[in-house]
Amino acid sequence: MKNPTLLFLILVVMLATCQQKKKSTTQALPGESAETVLLPKEIYLDKLRGMLYGSALGDAMGAPTEMWFRSARELDFGLVGGLDSMVRAPSAEGTWRYNLPAGGTTDDTRWKVLAAEFALAHPTLDPTAFAHFLTTRYRAQLDSLKHTDGFDPAPYEASLMRVAWLQEWALVAKPYAGRNLDGYADALAKFYGGEPTCAGMLYSPVVGAMVPANPTLAYEKAYRLAIFDQGYARDLTALVAAMVSAGFDPQATPETVLGVVRSVDPKGYFKSRLVGRSAYRFFSTARRIVDETRRLTRADLPKNFRMPRSQKPLDSLETFRMNRAFERLDEANEDLPFHPGEIFLTVLTGLMYSDFDFDRTMAFVVNYGRDNDTAAAIAGAILGAYHGAAHLPKAPVERMLRVNRETLGIDLEGMAGKMSAESTVR
Repeated sequence: MKNPTLLFLILVVMLATCQQKKKSTTQALPGESAETVLLPKEIYLDKLRGMLYGSALGDAMGAPTEMWFRSARELDFGLVGGLDSMVRAPSAEGTWRYNLPAGGTTDDTRWKVLAAEFALAHPTLDPTAFAHFLTTRYRAQLDSLKHTDGFDPAPYEASLMRVAWLQEWALVAKPYAGRNLDGYADALAKFYGGEPTCAGMLYSPVVGAMVPANPTLAYEKAYRLAIFDQGYARDLTALVAAMVSAGFDPQATPETVLGVVRSVDPKGYFKSRLVGRSAYRFFSTARRIVDETRRLTRADLPKNFRMPRSQKPLDSLETFRMNRAFERLDEANEDLPFHPGEIFLTVLTGLMYSDFDFDRTMAFVVNYGRDNDTAAAIAGAILGAYHGAAHLPKAPVERMLRVNRETLGIDLEGMAGKMSAESTVR
């Protein structure tokens, strides 16, 4: 080309175009394309650790008072503000050891680890492969139980808990993997006695981490993996993954993460006749609760308002506002027909009420009660992805990591490293 100026301009335009593409795309899952932001490896690893650590920390904070009435929690603990030991018997869905030290976790963390192991083995996140993976793991636990020897009952009890943990899931996964439609429908209708559960929300945050900064694709992937969910629980499972994925975006804000509930709806739940999208009703309810509590001033404080016991200094207005929010959540939950909706509403309210502050959100969700370890694990996963591990409370995280590694054999640091190493994110 004889015109050097024109050549220079063309090169500038080509370079700008390449840079723009680099900013808007990243390597996709095998066989797919994805429009998303560029996520440097070090940022991805920090947010991945944040998702895993934040979720496990929330689980550990809620586990000592899981399913307790608030009156019982106030009597024994006052207002929970951190980690505490767990004086509780083991169970398949709960803790696997008696009286775990502070920092121990339940099935909420075990499911994150199991889902991460699946994702590493099957990065396309195929639901049939997921069903096969779970049935294979269940058979391995059965074989371990069958080959347990000796007079001491402890090894039998440990194996039995591992079998019981997956047995309900395996009964659904087996016909799904075998493409037995009638068998799958029948098993799903009897999953945990036919009660709609928060099944997929236990593991869908991992999907959000596998598809970072792409909420729509994360939703699609999680929706397909939600083979244990019924009704709009499936939408909630997918939305949790989408919110986690949105949190991985380095430019994320609370508005962009929460906005997923409005903007991501590839299955058309907003079009549901007569009902609309239940998840958005929860969003609207949470927003109303938070708006009401923020309007309260010190002039609204009752003269006989009693401050609860707490390990940390409390502000009377903040405590009054939180208690009012709890009352409004109680009222809203009376109209909810099942467990997942209650958890999702609690998580959304906690995030909005606390302006995405990790400590305040955990305090809100854990002290509200009910299934507080699951709600705190979900909120912790979203906030962990949003803030990154570097911005989580250091001492509690280190204690949780140590107890999980040394007492429960769960190496969250190692898992984060493996997931990052195998990730397609660059």
